[in-house]
Amino acid sequence: MKRILHWVVKAVTAFDWPLLLLLVLMTMLGMIVMHSAVGGTDWRFADQSRNFLIAFIFMWVAAMIPPPLLMKLAPYVYVAGVVLLLGVEFFGETSKGATRWLDLGFVRIQPSEMLKISVPMMLAWYFHRHQGTLRILDFLVAGVLLAIPFTLIVMQPDLGTALLVFASGFCVIYFGGLSFRLLTPIALAVVVGLSTLVYYEKDICQPDVDWVVLHEYQKYRVCTLLDPSSDPLGKGFHTIQSMIAVGSGGLYGKGYMMGTQTHLDFIPERTTDFVFAVYAEEFGLYGGVMLLVLYAVLIARGLAIAARAHTQFGRLLAGSMSMMFFVYVFVNVGMVTGVLPVVGVPLPFMSYGGTALLTLGAACGILMSISRYRPVRT
Repeated sequence: MKRILHWVVKAVTAFDWPLLLLLVLMTMLGMIVMHSAVGGTDWRFADQSRNFLIAFIFMWVAAMIPPPLLMKLAPYVYVAGVVLLLGVEFFGETSKGATRWLDLGFVRIQPSEMLKISVPMMLAWYFHRHQGTLRILDFLVAGVLLAIPFTLIVMQPDLGTALLVFASGFCVIYFGGLSFRLLTPIALAVVVGLSTLVYYEKDICQPDVDWVVLHEYQKYRVCTLLDPSSDPLGKGFHTIQSMIAVGSGGLYGKGYMMGTQTHLDFIPERTTDFVFAVYAEEFGLYGGVMLLVLYAVLIARGLAIAARAHTQFGRLLAGSMSMMFFVYVFVNVGMVTGVLPVVGVPLPFMSYGGTALLTLGAACGILMSISRYRPVRT
């Protein structure tokens, strides 16, 4: 009996209750929107309910692992992830022109998803080991550790996941002490590049122009962002229809289950990448702001956990997990509203899908583990 009570107490105290409350609210809201997006309670609604349950279990397991053990596991998890990415490169399964899956016989996995967690873990471990003695060389090594999985994921190609992996890893490098002055030239180069792209858009978006660094479909996504009307029934259809749905919601929305763009099948991928268009059409600007406030509170809670962490590893990892949520939301909402190109990034706790939910659950569990950890004083 005492042992059972011990495990119950341990399970209950594993949670960070403010964070758990936010996640419960977002889960309920996500299921409400999914019910509308699928038009009832079909197999996708049932599957998403199961996905949330499995993600909750992953979160609880991650919350039970103390940060010192996470730190010990970091190099091994990182190496395993890179090896699996190499396995995808040579033995992966191709679907819709992309090679992202690896069949291990007993399970079929998408290794790039685990890199969203293992890359920041590895970089946090590296900076923890070198805290107080950081040199330029250390930042270069960290850059290489980030570049290896990023490049392998881009080659699949999977630009959306590669962007998230890069963002989560870069946050660790920045929080680890990267000088803002070193980022100024990069920021200027990005501004100049975007300005050039916009100015010469008609010339460089011609079919016979090869962008070299991007695949053809990625090039057309960028060009479609600049001018969706250039192919309104083809590559620009997603962007145009989602923008119509968001705009038609107005201030108050059309009402739950009343979205015409949604239920007349004008919004493509409405249960996955474009679920925010469903939400905005039915709940309007005020509902959209409420959702963004919930995400902001979630991110703020994660950053508060990072600020109170007792180790450098915990601070960097919690900060990275928090900013990963920000990148998820920023990119997804940006592509739905026509601000960013379509890159296939889901909206946290709203989009249908199991793999992304497991990653998000693990990230929240890591935040809870760091929040509850108290080092033993000697």
